[in-house]
Amino acid sequence: MQVFHCDHCGALVFFENVQCVACGHKLAFLPDVGAMASLEQTDQDLWRSPWQPQRQYRLCPNYVERDVCNWAIAADDPHSLCISCRLTTVIPDTGEPQQRLNWYKLETAKRRLVRNLMMLRLPLAPKSEDIEHGLAFEFKSRNAAPEGQQVLTGHTNGVITINADEADDAEREKHRRALHEPYRTVLGHLRHEIGHYYWDRLIAGSDRLAAFRDRFGDEREDYDQALRRHYDNGPPADWQLHHVSAYCSAHPWEDWAETWAHYLHMVDTLETAAACGVTLKPARRDEPALATPPGPANDFERMLNDWFSVTYMLNNLNRGLGVADAYPFVLSPSAIEKLRFVHETIARR
Repeated sequence: MQVFHCDHCGALVFFENVQCVACGHKLAFLPDVGAMASLEQTDQDLWRSPWQPQRQYRLCPNYVERDVCNWAIAADDPHSLCISCRLTTVIPDTGEPQQRLNWYKLETAKRRLVRNLMMLRLPLAPKSEDIEHGLAFEFKSRNAAPEGQQVLTGHTNGVITINADEADDAEREKHRRALHEPYRTVLGHLRHEIGHYYWDRLIAGSDRLAAFRDRFGDEREDYDQALRRHYDNGPPADWQLHHVSAYCSAHPWEDWAETWAHYLHMVDTLETAAACGVTLKPARRDEPALATPPGPANDFERMLNDWFSVTYMLNNLNRGLGVADAYPFVLSPSAIEKLRFVHETIARR
């Protein structure tokens, strides 16, 4: 994520902010310029930004009426909702305070994902505009499911379902421990499931399919049977030699989705580190170093070297605070080649 400053007073502001704490100006993210902006009201429902002084904006209704968004829309945009909010087609029961908070957390994470995808120039259209290739998010709580049915996080034909209850930290931790996972976050869920969506958009039926099978395996293996085997027997003992996570070993589709999510973790974290001016200048040459600015976006080797340095720093900082490693993963040569494949697939766009 970029580092943002109020364009009225220069104070530091964050991607999630709705008001500058220094000067009090209303803030909104402008997707058309990719920046947080201070706003001046020009009419009852219209606003102007120093970024685009000749253009007027409306605030997303989920910003004004429901307080779960902070994005603006060009006044002449025919859509009522911002590009992020109109991807959501099902929301939790907002009559329940916890579910309303869950919805806020889910939308906050999704906006970060959407901004990430826009930066990478990946196809991003709502299903309401492209029924065949479009994308939709359904945030469902177990209270809304028919009796006896579970709400399962997953992806089917461009529809991503997220168990909204997992936006609650305690609920998500319960699932993490039950599944023996080292890492489980709302943003991670979104990045993983969007990986399935982009497999359909970028790999299936393309000239990348043969290369995909060479690195990840044959996705024509029975998926349900593969998952049952994984949950009954666990991952193979040598999974770390081939995958970024144990769940990758369940099926080539899951290997792709986990690797895709991992790549998005890397891109966002490295962008943030660079924007914050992070550098590492160790006293010894054999210790990780990090220079800014970061290397070219198409330089995977530079990206990988920067990633090792940043995660080395993150984990040491966390240990100093007495908390778990921020990055509990080890990347094998095979996993790195899979990440390279994701990088090259996106670069082809």
